Amino acid sequence: MDGLAGGGLRHLVFCPGSRSTPVLLAAHRHGGLRLWQHVDERSAAFFALGMAKVLAEPVAVLATSGTAAANFLPAVVEARYSRAPLILLTADRPRELRDVGAAQTIDQVNLYGSHVKWAVDLPLPEASPRLLRHALATGCRAAALAREGPPGPVHLNLPLREPLIPRELLEAGGRVERGLQGAGRAGDGEGTGPGAVQVRTGQPVLDEETVAALAQELRQVERGVVVVGPQEDGALFKPLLRLAGALGWPILADPLSQLRRPRPEGFESVPLITTYDAFLRVPEVAKRLAPGGILRLGAAPVSKALNLYLERHLGAPQWVVDQAPGWRDPAQVASHVLWAEPRRLVEALAQALEDGSPADPGWAELWRRLEATTAAVLAQSGEGEGEGTLFEGRVFPELLPLMPDDGLLVVGNSMPVRDLDTFYRGGTGVRVLGNRGASGIDGLVSTALGAAAAWPGPVALVVGDLSFYHDLNGLLAAKLHGLRLTVVLIHNDGGGIFSFLPQAELGPLFEPYWGTPTGLDFAPAVAMYGGRWVAARDWAGFRQAVAQGLAGDGLTVVEVRSDRAQNAALHRALWDRVARAVRPVVAEEP
Repeated sequence: MDGLAGGGLRHLVFCPGSRSTPVLLAAHRHGGLRLWQHVDERSAAFFALGMAKVLAEPVAVLATSGTAAANFLPAVVEARYSRAPLILLTADRPRELRDVGAAQTIDQVNLYGSHVKWAVDLPLPEASPRLLRHALATGCRAAALAREGPPGPVHLNLPLREPLIPRELLEAGGRVERGLQGAGRAGDGEGTGPGAVQVRTGQPVLDEETVAALAQELRQVERGVVVVGPQEDGALFKPLLRLAGALGWPILADPLSQLRRPRPEGFESVPLITTYDAFLRVPEVAKRLAPGGILRLGAAPVSKALNLYLERHLGAPQWVVDQAPGWRDPAQVASHVLWAEPRRLVEALAQALEDGSPADPGWAELWRRLEATTAAVLAQSGEGEGEGTLFEGRVFPELLPLMPDDGLLVVGNSMPVRDLDTFYRGGTGVRVLGNRGASGIDGLVSTALGAAAAWPGPVALVVGDLSFYHDLNGLLAAKLHGLRLTVVLIHNDGGGIFSFLPQAELGPLFEPYWGTPTGLDFAPAVAMYGGRWVAARDWAGFRQAVAQGLAGDGLTVVEVRSDRAQNAALHRALWDRVARAVRPVVAEEP
């Protein structure tokens, strides 16, 4: 614990277990760690993941041996691919009890395989100076590896032999003061605790000559675009606006890029494009917008239309900025991979290009016109709603204006994140978080509650009914820790995204195999966890319920009922209206 805390660990999420008792007692006695109780290991790991994403620092999760440890795997996978600093602590049987049929004993060595950056099977604990130094160094190293280059999960497997409780603690009846060991060593992130290994790291940068050459390459592109996928660095915004403004390129901002926010004074003319998912579906538009070059940052964008646009224009050079050894290029269309810290590289390029002028001012203007035209159509998204059902695409335009600038939005996968991409234009300071590493529908409630445990302002989660059902156990954290979360539950009774996929054409097979209606009423489950339930049947009721949830305490769930078939039809009708509106815009261009 001293090593982990010395490396910057401040929070440990734990589930009850016998074999993990010595680890939990050590964490309790340390005094510098905040301990978070959970019961379900899968939910606990996602809870820790949500904290790690918000804090951008290592968060640990502890489980006992056996299948308890195996339940961490979904969150480990997400942490690996979304680059979150998660530390897995798994208690284990000693070596003599492995592979001999002992109860609650599985092979936990390298349990998470390639999904962790580093895995160690520690020796049995003993009081020798050498072993104590080894434990201290291992903890420091684990915390450093979790948070650096790029961040990700690490696994410490901890074999423990009985007795699991010190005799003096039993004799004291469990009375133990916190802070007997390592007090005050957690939280500074500098590795300054007594005996802790000080790990100093530096961000990779390109040398001045390489930056100058790259700036010249970008300057030679007349009609380029900047594409920013999911990423967490809000400080990237201003230098990126400087760079795009100098080049005359539009910025295509993914909803998880932290860039859909008000532009600072002096950058209002830089095209910040948010409606590309709608107009790039139109073949004539995508063809007319053939770029001369593409600068890409962040993970792969959410939008399929944007990803197809990137893949379609193979003749244009594509510069992908990533941290070594990352290679985020799923379509394998990159012509250059730049291993460097993104913000520092963008700042250097903006400085190198600040004295120039855009090569083709008309290029940016075309993107601005398409953005304005498409936005005007999307603003009419509520037309055609049926009696008793609401259009899912309108959720985010209704929700985001209700959230203060210090708010956090956690968005679910499947349809919610896609609707956020299409219908949310930005204009607020709200931070947006999602699990787009592996893009699963599991653990989203727990991720949001972990985020709420670490975020100082109001937090909202928008999630579908299958995702909500998948992680109902996670709601326990709201009750245990008095957490504040407003859930917008889009209830279309099944898997809404499949109505947009070819499976929807399979007639009688569709509903039982892909639509999968459950007929569930979630109100009793929410009440069981002490939450407030509101069924919004119109947008006025939605706004009132959400506003009360954001301003209040505890858990609030606001249900929005939707019809899957009607929702798909409304989306397609809206895309058709966008196509009719934007075709004349590109037809007017020479």
